[in-house]
Amino acid sequence: MRKVAGSIERWDVFELSLKGPSEGNPFVDVMLEVEFRYQHRTVTVKGFYDGEGIYKIRFMPDVEGEWTYVIRSNSEQLDGEMGRFTCIPASPENKGPVRIQDATTFVYEDGSPYTPIGTTCYVWAHQKEQIQKETLRTLKNSPFNKIRMCVFPKRYSFNENEPEYFPFQGNREKGFDLTRFNPAYFNHLEERILELQLLGIEADLILFHPYDKGHWGFDQMDPETDAFYLKYIIARLSAYRNVWWSLANEFDFMKAKTMNHWDQLFRIVVDNDPYHHLRSIHNGTRMYDYTQLTLYDHHKPWVTHVSLQHWDLAQMHHWIKLYNKPVIIDECGYEGNLPDRWGNLTPEDMVERFWAGFMRGGYVGHGETYLNPNDIIWWSKGGKLVGESLERITFLQNILEDIPAKAGLIEAFYDVPTIGIKGEYYLQYFGTHRPAYRKISLPEDGNFNIDIIDTWNMTISNLEGSYSGITRIDLPGKPYTAIRVQQAI
Repeated sequence: MRKVAGSIERWDVFELSLKGPSEGNPFVDVMLEVEFRYQHRTVTVKGFYDGEGIYKIRFMPDVEGEWTYVIRSNSEQLDGEMGRFTCIPASPENKGPVRIQDATTFVYEDGSPYTPIGTTCYVWAHQKEQIQKETLRTLKNSPFNKIRMCVFPKRYSFNENEPEYFPFQGNREKGFDLTRFNPAYFNHLEERILELQLLGIEADLILFHPYDKGHWGFDQMDPETDAFYLKYIIARLSAYRNVWWSLANEFDFMKAKTMNHWDQLFRIVVDNDPYHHLRSIHNGTRMYDYTQLTLYDHHKPWVTHVSLQHWDLAQMHHWIKLYNKPVIIDECGYEGNLPDRWGNLTPEDMVERFWAGFMRGGYVGHGETYLNPNDIIWWSKGGKLVGESLERITFLQNILEDIPAKAGLIEAFYDVPTIGIKGEYYLQYFGTHRPAYRKISLPEDGNFNIDIIDTWNMTISNLEGSYSGITRIDLPGKPYTAIRVQQAI
C-alpha cells in the first residue's frame, strides 16, 4: 500500500497512525520502525504502541523536498507500507532544534542565536489542570526560553499529592506493570511539550530522579526496565524540536545506579534519538559536606553541554575551560523563604548570580521557592511567580540580546567579569563590590559611548560625550553596578 501524506514544515512533526495487533503485549511483542529517505540519505525511526490497537510513527524532517518512507515490522499487518510527503520551508517562528555552536554558544539549527535563560518547575505537568494552565500563562509573560521538568512524578517536600496519571499501567496499591506503558500519561506530557513549543520554550526533560523513595518505585527500576522506558519515550518525543534530554536530576543521589550504568543510559539515548537532541546530566550536593560534589565526567562525547548545581558562579570560566563545552548552572539556589538553605536566596542574590554567571561566559538557571498556603511553589508545582528577580532577569536578557554576536569572555580583565570584543565592546559587572571609579584603556583613535548600568534598579545612564584612550569612569560606589562601553555609531 502507498500513501501520499501531503506536506510538513521542516523541523515539524510528520506522524503516521496505523491500526495493528492488540493481543498479547504490543509494547513488548511488536517491532516497528520506518526508513525515511531523502535522495541518498536514510533515517531510521522507531515507532511505538499508543494503546487500543493504534501504532504511531513520528518523524522530524530536516531537509526541504520530497521524502519517502517504508515501514518495517514483525507484524504482517504493519509491515511493508510505503508513502511519501513533501517537506516545505519552516515558518518564521520555527527555528529548529537548539544545537551547540562552540564551547560557549548555543544556536538554533537555522542559525538564529539562542541564549538559554531557564527556570526549574519540576512537576508542573503533574498538577491539576488549572495549575498547569496558570503555569503556562506565567511562562508566556516571562523571559524564560527553557524549563527543567521531570518525566516521572515526584514525591518531595511541598509535593506529596498523587498525580492523575502514571507512566505505567497499574496503581500504587496493586502495583505497576513495568512492561506496559500508560499512553494517556505520555499523551498528556506531549500536549504540555507542544504548548511550551508554541511559547518558544525548550523542554529540558529530566528522565530519572531520586525523589520517589520507593513510593511508586520508578527510581528503583532495573537496568532492563530503564532501557525499555528510554526507548519508548525517545520514540514518542524525539520528533518534537524543543526537547532536550537531561539523564537525571541529582544523579549521584540514586545510589543503585553506577557511573557505568549512567554511561549505558547515555548510549541508549544516543543510539535511539535520530535527531541528536541536547544531552546533559545534573549533580546534587551534600548537606553534611557542602563543599564536595560528585560530578559526572562531562568530557564524555555523549554529553553535549554541562548542567551543574553549584552556588559559586565565580567558577564558571574554570568549568568552561575544563570541559570545552557550554556550561549552564541550572541550579544556583532558589529565590524564596523556605527554611532549607537551598531555598531562601534573596532576590538580590538571585539576580547577582545571573549576572555573575553570564558575565563569565556561561548560563544560569532560575528557581523560586516562596511559601504558599496551598503549597503551590513554583520550583515544584508551577502556578504564579511572585519574586522580584523575574523583572530584573528580563532586564538582563534585553542587554544580552544587544551584545555583538562575536562577543565572548575577555580574560584580560581578570579582576572584573567582562564580556565583549577587545577594542570594540565591553560589558563589565562589579557584583557586590562598590568601586568609586574604573580605568579602562580604549583605542586612541576610537570613539566610544559609556553606560552605567544599575542591574537592580534596572536603569541605564549614558555618560555625556565620547571617549578614547585611557579613560576614567566614575561609578556610584554601590553594589550590582555594570558598565557598557561600545563604539559610537
